[in-house]
Amino acid sequence: MATVQATMAGIVLRVLAQPGDRVETGQDVVVLESMKMEIPIQAERAGVVAEVLVNEGDFVNEGDDLVRLED
Repeated sequence: MATVQATMAGIVLRVLAQPGDRVETGQDVVVLESMKMEIPIQAERAGVVAEVLVNEGDFVNEGDDLVRLED
């Protein structure tokens, strides 16, 4: 199982993927707001979303797991 992680600290602005969704490599799955900028977080590999670990409005740190993917 792989995870999509935050690339920087920020607030979860939008969650774009839900459990059961099939995502492709490079697809945006979460959008963070950091330093008044929107930062799209992309899946590093294709898979099916097993679990979304954050909610809109949550604060996350760099390296925090956001989404779990399975094959």
